[in-house]
Amino acid sequence: MMIRVLDEARSVAFYEKAFGLAIADRFAFDGFTLVYLRNADADFEIELTINHGRSEPYQLGDGYGHVAFAVDDLEAEHARFTALELSPNPVKEFFRDGALLAKFFFVTDPDGYKIEVLQKHGRYR
Repeated sequence: MMIRVLDEARSVAFYEKAFGLAIADRFAFDGFTLVYLRNADADFEIELTINHGRSEPYQLGDGYGHVAFAVDDLEAEHARFTALELSPNPVKEFFRDGALLAKFFFVTDPDGYKIEVLQKHGRYR
């Protein structure tokens, strides 16, 4: 996943605190910098693109939905996000045909990108 961000340090700090992602690579170019974040638990990476000289927030548009992270203990993660003052939304449950399909909460990163945090369950691993 690639997202454009305004403040590299602020975004790196958020993703480290929230999801344990660390810088895997960082490449500076003349007009922009690419920062790749990952953790040891998954091959998934987030690429942060920082366009030098940009000061206005990006328009997220109506095409972006969200990215999701599946976790072992959703309640513990919600409590951790709250303690870190990351302002998670309340935990929700989503049912289909009377059975629990998903249990989750959303959090918003410093640039306004929504992120879903899901309990590992059923198809969500």
